[in-house]
Amino acid sequence: MAAAMGGKLPGPASGTAPANAYTTESNPIVVIGEQYIVPYPVDLKIQHTVFTVAENNFDITDVNDNPIFKVKNKLFSFPDRRVLLDAAGNPLVSLKQKILSVHRRWRVFRGESDKSSDFLFSVRKSSLVHLKMRTKTTMTKTLDVFLASNTSESLPDFKIKEGWRDSSCTIFAGDAIIAQILNLLFQP
Repeated sequence: MAAAMGGKLPGPASGTAPANAYTTESNPIVVIGEQYIVPYPVDLKIQHTVFTVAENNFDITDVNDNPIFKVKNKLFSFPDRRVLLDAAGNPLVSLKQKILSVHRRWRVFRGESDKSSDFLFSVRKSSLVHLKMRTKTTMTKTLDVFLASNTSESLPDFKIKEGWRDSSCTIFAGDAIIAQILNLLFQP
């Protein structure tokens, strides 16, 4: 139960996972910690745990309800701020919405910091004018992710494509899929 103590994510469900889009590269990009990089799919559930006037919290568990992460969100904080914690309650990253941002940008910092030395990456809408792209099955929204080292921001390090109708999300590094969230439904 290393995950409960902030360790590695759970292993594959049945033995060794086949090589696929999730297979770790020889030099993976480590953003938060190596213990969160795995060469196989990991099924996680998001469970809404607390919703009050002041807070909106979530637990993220594996399919066996073992805690992996927690998200704490202060509803009336200025600027809007969320903290991702490991299962033991240790802060991993803080997400802060940038005030007066045309792209609705979020900045992510190590731990509970907001110091520039702890800046990890930012996420923003791909375009100023957001048009819904319709396909036969889904409408999507695209977000750009820029690592702290990418100061020019001429090209994003990652892209996140979110499907609204089917509640899915796909994360790309270039053209390669590195993560997918399928049928993202909040469990009561």
